[in-house]
Amino acid sequence: MKRWLTRRWPAPHWPSIRGRGRTDAGPLLLTAAVIAAVALLAGAAPALLRAAADNAVQDTVRRAGQDSNVLVHADWERDDGPTGGRVRAPRLADDVDTFRARASHALGPDLDATLLPPIAVVDGPILHITDGNAPRTFQFTYLASDLGGPAVTWVAGSAPGATRPDEYVETPYGGPPWPVQIGLSEADAAALHLGTGDRIPLSDGRGRDKDVRVSGIYRPADSADPAWRLAPSLLSPLPGVDGVGTTRYGGLLSRESLPDARLAVDQDQLRRTVHFAPRPEALTWDTTAELASQVVKLKATSGSSGDRNESLKWESQLDTALRDARARISAVLTQAAVLLTGVLAATVLVLLLAADLLVRRRSPALIAARQRGAALPDVGAELLVESAVLSLSAAAVGLALAGAAAPGVSWTWAVPVILAGAVAGPAFGTLVAARASRDRRQPANPAARRWIRVTGQLRRAAVEAAVGIAAVAAFGALHQRGLLPVAPDGETGELTGDLILPISALTLGTLVGALVLLRLLPLGTRFALRQALRSRRPLAVFGAARAATTAGRALPLLTLVSSTALASFALILGATVTRGLADGAWSTVGADARLDVSADADATTPALAERIAAAPGVNQVVAARVTDSARVFTESTPLAPRLVIVDAGAFQRLLATTPLPDAPALARLTAPGPGTGEIPALVRSSDGELRTGTRLQLLRDDGPAIQLAAVGTAPSVGGAGDVVIVDAAALADAGLPAVPNTVWVSGPGAAGAVSNSDVAADVVLRADVLRGQRMAPLTKGLLRLTWTAAAVLLALGLLGLALAAAAGASERWQTLTRLRTLGLRPRDARWVAAGELLPPAVVAAVCGPLLGALLARLLLGPLALRLVTGQAADPGPVLPWWLLGLLSVALLAAAGTVVPVESALRRRDRLSEVLRAGE
Repeated sequence: MKRWLTRRWPAPHWPSIRGRGRTDAGPLLLTAAVIAAVALLAGAAPALLRAAADNAVQDTVRRAGQDSNVLVHADWERDDGPTGGRVRAPRLADDVDTFRARASHALGPDLDATLLPPIAVVDGPILHITDGNAPRTFQFTYLASDLGGPAVTWVAGSAPGATRPDEYVETPYGGPPWPVQIGLSEADAAALHLGTGDRIPLSDGRGRDKDVRVSGIYRPADSADPAWRLAPSLLSPLPGVDGVGTTRYGGLLSRESLPDARLAVDQDQLRRTVHFAPRPEALTWDTTAELASQVVKLKATSGSSGDRNESLKWESQLDTALRDARARISAVLTQAAVLLTGVLAATVLVLLLAADLLVRRRSPALIAARQRGAALPDVGAELLVESAVLSLSAAAVGLALAGAAAPGVSWTWAVPVILAGAVAGPAFGTLVAARASRDRRQPANPAARRWIRVTGQLRRAAVEAAVGIAAVAAFGALHQRGLLPVAPDGETGELTGDLILPISALTLGTLVGALVLLRLLPLGTRFALRQALRSRRPLAVFGAARAATTAGRALPLLTLVSSTALASFALILGATVTRGLADGAWSTVGADARLDVSADADATTPALAERIAAAPGVNQVVAARVTDSARVFTESTPLAPRLVIVDAGAFQRLLATTPLPDAPALARLTAPGPGTGEIPALVRSSDGELRTGTRLQLLRDDGPAIQLAAVGTAPSVGGAGDVVIVDAAALADAGLPAVPNTVWVSGPGAAGAVSNSDVAADVVLRADVLRGQRMAPLTKGLLRLTWTAAAVLLALGLLGLALAAAAGASERWQTLTRLRTLGLRPRDARWVAAGELLPPAVVAAVCGPLLGALLARLLLGPLALRLVTGQAADPGPVLPWWLLGLLSVALLAAAGTVVPVESALRRRDRLSEVLRAGE
């Protein structure tokens, strides 16, 4: 009969399963608690980070404001008449509605679902109010949405009407000003002292008068209507937007008065634009890649700005904002994956220790069952049923708690823990039962015994070599490709299979370090034993002998060193991110405060800087001209760096008073250039294309290019990748004076000084930037995960220490009790026990933080922390020595507590029982 006909399914003995479960309820419950706790962390952390990713996308769009709007422009059809004049188009508002509908249709359903309803804006040129001494400007605007525009209440007069109700009117070029009616808000009317029927004295940039009359005064029904944000001067006077000391007023056009506004200005002076504002709550991490791709396609199909036709011309920075957000999110998700992988590895080691302890307690029962004839499949099946039910139940509890605490559960991260809890115990128990019935005898031949020993050493070396090769491959992959996942279309995407090896670099590196220490610890204990044998201290001999005997146990040392090193890495990662956020805020702002003056008001920047410098609490004020995407060439290669034209001496003094790195190379900018006619410059490049010695050309419109020579490395300015810094005086001597548009202010009173500048400028405060970065959803989630992972790893390390001590407690105290029969005092027995337990703990407490610091130095660079901290380059590791010291002290204190606890528990052991053991 064939062998497969005689095989049978395993037949578990259910009373044995129940009996073992009741007997070892304590270790089983401990294992279940570990599985449930780690399953809770592994299931909730990815889900919470995904929710934080959605919030981060929405927060990025909100912070971008109107820069994230999708805009579409289109020129008007020319209104030339048959007799050489301009024809009034009475249905011009219908054309705007058609334009808005065309733009909505071109978006597509997916993009349209994530954008608010469109708002069409038709605005005229900036006109000057000619009466009075104060500089004042005026602009009339037409707003139209699907609901007809923002609602208003006319408190005086009526809505603007048509000047000429005729169907067809043609006015000659160069004729008298065409009259147009507008409405004024209550605030604008009060400031201008105008009422219904009054004419506003206006003229354009060429001095031509305009006939603009007030038809009525309105009050907005809802000042928070999104349409008003596109033309805030329609609600109240807007100071500083057209220059320092100027105030802009706005006039509201209606459907009836819009055709008259077209004739009141030149052909190309009335601009029409449709604004699509994103709906932040509709944006998620999963949809950003597709949305960014659609925006790019819209801009790719956009008509040329030089085309004077009605083709749609798209403009948006939404795709850039979404790509930047995805890059930051991908970096945080992979950094979290690195931490979670380390936590899972430490958990698996602890579960192996728990399984080893459980099997040691069950060894007599398993051996007895095997000797009574129990089949190995039956024993393995019994242990597997018990461990599988335990692991699955504990994991279900942990995942259920994760589902209650987080919006969703990531069960895949809990699979390694479940498998380790379900398989480790049955594997160890079956192995013990198999060895009990093995009939292989120890050979008497020394060569055969040596062959068996060498074979075991080779197997161990093969395992260690496999781990080392995997670690080398992981480190190589990590440094070559980094951790950011890259999808086929070039967009950063989800975690993919090719990231498994780089993500495991931290765990594999920790295991390699632990294996090296596992090789060194027996050598150290044997050396200590030899030294103790030469001394006259018997306690040292006994303690060193016990330490040398147990130094070869792999699981305890691997667990202790891995947990301590991984916890140290998590602490270093958290400290590095925290310090990097502070440094990133300094790098982003450049000082305590920064003013980015608008292009219309940059002529008054020098006077503004002097006024800020005189404010109390201001230490340094530096004005500079900062131009992004400057036209710079190197030989025949066009570049687009950030060009900074600044007083080099003042900028150097500013950097010296801030935590930013000093830039002594700025002193070279005031020296003559290396070549004739060359101006010295400092350069900085993210890809190394700009380096010292490079010759550059700065293009200008009204003259030949200015020759620049790179004489040093530029400091980081606002986090830009490519930077060129030139001294303002040297560039002015070369015939290119620069008007500053940026003001850096340092000192305790910087915030108050720039907030009262009364100029059209963006105020950027370092304190606000730092607060915003720390409270960002992704940053807050990553920092919480680092501290949580550190705490969990420390707890796992302490639990591993307790399990390792409990696993060898019976043998250890049996030996010590026998020594007591020879005259060893109880206090001396405790010292001998401490000599056995302390070496692994001391090695882990000393070498674990050092190993974590080494791995941090090797791995933090590829983790791309700059995307989280907002710095131009990846921050260097910050070692929180006091936290690492507390970690070591906690481990040593726990090791010191184990001996008194064990001594108290075994105080009632009788010497007679020990002496009869083994009979």
